[in-house]
Amino acid sequence: MKAWRLDRLGGILRYEEAQFLLGITAGPAGKSLQEDWRDGTLAEYAHVPKSCVTQIEGLGGLSVAELSVLPRFAVPYGGLVRGRLAAGETIVITGATGAYGSAAVLLSLALGAARVVAAGRNGKVLDALAKLGGARVATAALSGDVEPDAKALRAAAGGGAQMAFDMVGSAQDPNATLAALKSLRRGGRLVLMGSMAVPLPISYLDVMLSNLEIIGQFMYPQDTFMRLIDLARAGLLDLRAIRARPFPLEGLPAAMEAAATSDALECIVVTPS
Repeated sequence: MKAWRLDRLGGILRYEEAQFLLGITAGPAGKSLQEDWRDGTLAEYAHVPKSCVTQIEGLGGLSVAELSVLPRFAVPYGGLVRGRLAAGETIVITGATGAYGSAAVLLSLALGAARVVAAGRNGKVLDALAKLGGARVATAALSGDVEPDAKALRAAAGGGAQMAFDMVGSAQDPNATLAALKSLRRGGRLVLMGSMAVPLPISYLDVMLSNLEIIGQFMYPQDTFMRLIDLARAGLLDLRAIRARPFPLEGLPAAMEAAATSDALECIVVTPS
């Protein structure tokens, strides 16, 4: 959720856009908003701002549980749009074997990418993504060694990618992200949407001489869910590619245990009843 707050800096009034994840977390500018909207959606009824609600029509063949996978796609959609992924381009996705990374692979295909290089360390998920994506998906198993991994990514991308998308979660080293950066062609873009516990050391000269862009993106535009619905309605995005596994609200402890062990192509959903 986003809103605007009036702030005073050095005696000057300014407006700053504040944002937070409903019921989860907020940055400094979003703390006051979170105080007003502090609850999430684990309830029979949820109280949310009208601006956060999207009316869904034309997808009557999907159950409520299946529609609940939309947020899985919404997060990477924000980064793919921010990175200006264009039809016919090649994209490298690191962290592709995670929940949002795997959704990014499927969504890149729906948005018209000619080739998607799914990179990660879980061979089982990489194989599943290759099967789902067909000839347009190539895979690369990462070793954690920057130079060999970058070489493998460039080869899988047919000589380099126009865009790289980093969705590595809770990374303890920058190696996968650096390999993604080195996989880019001249003028390429790297979008950062994962999380890393250490700094990202980049070569100033490499970025400058190759005309590269490094773009940070948090979450997604307000109209994202409608855009995803349009893709699903057109048959370009198969929401069922991520399996919805529903649990009733009274079975919340079991749902949480299942979520802790679910794979990247499964989504645990809690329903009111």
